[in-house]
Amino acid sequence: MIRVTLPHHLRTLANAGGELQLEVKGQVTQRSVLDALEAAYPMLRGTIRDQSTGQRRPFLRFFACEEDLSHQSPDAPLPDAVASGAEPLIVIGAIAGG
Repeated sequence: MIRVTLPHHLRTLANAGGELQLEVKGQVTQRSVLDALEAAYPMLRGTIRDQSTGQRRPFLRFFACEEDLSHQSPDAPLPDAVASGAEPLIVIGAIAGG
């Protein structure tokens, strides 16, 4: 099982509390995790990545194992600790302002 942590506003939208657990088939990548997340929680489609382009939405970042994975290829394998369920994939809402 893959563990995913979402920011509060997305957990509220998904009506989910705390950490989510997902079963991911095949290689564990950002794309496969987000595909599984959107399949399990269809109300999240279009909120984390653009439905047309598949690009990460602005002001959202992906972290795992204390590493920013936001700019890695969506098809790059996630760290072994995430694939094994030892560490979560964390989706963080960025803060901006002036």
